[in-house]
Amino acid sequence: MTDPLAGLAAALDGTRRLVHAVTDDQWQLPTPCPDWTVRQLVNHLVGGDRLCTRVLRGEPLPPMDQLGRRGHVDQLGDDPAAAYDTAAAELLQALAAPGVLDRAHTLPVGTLPGPAVVHLRTVETLVHGWDLARATGRAAPYADELAEQEVPFTRDLLGRLPEGRQPFAPTLPAAEESPAIDRLAALLGREP
Repeated sequence: MTDPLAGLAAALDGTRRLVHAVTDDQWQLPTPCPDWTVRQLVNHLVGGDRLCTRVLRGEPLPPMDQLGRRGHVDQLGDDPAAAYDTAAAELLQALAAPGVLDRAHTLPVGTLPGPAVVHLRTVETLVHGWDLARATGRAAPYADELAEQEVPFTRDLLGRLPEGRQPFAPTLPAAEESPAIDRLAALLGREP
């Protein structure tokens, strides 16, 4: 039996290496996410992992009108790398708890079965890791197979978004022979 969390663990680890490599002078660099610096991008990743962990542990979401405002709350403190490590470890621990993958969980994007939550966090980690790699001049450290397996999930998710709900930039074209991580990033509006 394969580990259902292996892909997410690999994505979190690759992004962890990128976060740990950020130098003091890079935290304020712009990223491919409009209006976000490197620090704001990592803050978003940590906040997303923490919010998901909260839901997986059975705690309710904050009120919907507060979710957007929470994006400005500092999740990183004085040690962004340690904050990232802790949030990622707690997310994996929450997902590995008995029965969690067998239940549906209500996140800001909707109510999803456990395996879809894993895919969602994997895609989020991969694509924002790609953003971080681009912003800091590093290569995206993900196996092609890992990103490739998330392309169909992402296409399906984008096709099921309610009309008027567009949490990502419009999909951009990417050559079929491009690395899977670039094609995944293009699906979510990044210029490969």
